[in-house]
Amino acid sequence: MLKDKETKSAFDKTGNFPLERPNFIAMAISGALIVLGFVLMLGGSSTVSEFNPDIFSTRRIVVGPCIAFIGFVAMAAAIIIDPARLTFGKRK
Repeated sequence: MLKDKETKSAFDKTGNFPLERPNFIAMAISGALIVLGFVLMLGGSSTVSEFNPDIFSTRRIVVGPCIAFIGFVAMAAAIIIDPARLTFGKRK
């Protein structure tokens, strides 16, 4: 039967966390992109008495959603990518 020390995984032996500082920096940048995309989609709406043609602007229906989508993809990448790749192999 194995002792407790022998059953620990490599993660426990090294004491490293799965997400490190570069991951959190990339996640913060991704979060900012998501918020920026949603802010670009904001604006006034049309009412029953008045039509607002700005609801069909390129900023609101193309640019904002694209930036938000890029932010969501970047967030997934920031979580999945190994921190050593984010620091270009200069891992301590």
